[in-house]
Amino acid sequence: MLQGKLVRLRAYDRKDIPKALEYINDAEVRKFLMPGIPFPLRMEDEIKWYESLNPFSKGEYSFAIERLEDNEYIGGCGINHVDWKNSRAEVGIFLGKPFWNEGYGTDAMKVLLNFIFNEMNLNKIYLNVYSLNKRAIKSYEKVGFKVEGLLKQHIYREGLYHDEIIMAILKSEWK
Repeated sequence: MLQGKLVRLRAYDRKDIPKALEYINDAEVRKFLMPGIPFPLRMEDEIKWYESLNPFSKGEYSFAIERLEDNEYIGGCGINHVDWKNSRAEVGIFLGKPFWNEGYGTDAMKVLLNFIFNEMNLNKIYLNVYSLNKRAIKSYEKVGFKVEGLLKQHIYREGLYHDEIIMAILKSEWK
């Protein structure tokens, strides 16, 4: 388990599935995560995803995020598309709406970055975020991510087109 000041990153447990499904199917959460039609996931979909997790993976690693104060599952984060040759990986994170604006996401991302830079020894971490997700952009900037690129009007949400922002941080920039 990886621990920060507010959260712990740990392996997913089958008991996390109902809460994960509840959080991911919240319309406010979902609009920031997936570019397609925001159709709700079924319990079967979440179980299939859980059963596909592989701790011996060489390219994708998923962590449950739990609050330190009560060990409650509050969201998830992951390392995706590890490119060992070029020493980089993509990351992603989500929190259940009740846990927004409390510092949990920023703390979880700090823990994840520390693990990637100091244990996996990768050089670059990047992510994509939709421009309408101002809260997430602010959190990513707090931990050191910088904008590297912009995909203009790349996603359609709530009757408008929004940009997709590519952000990254290098090991040499990590505090």
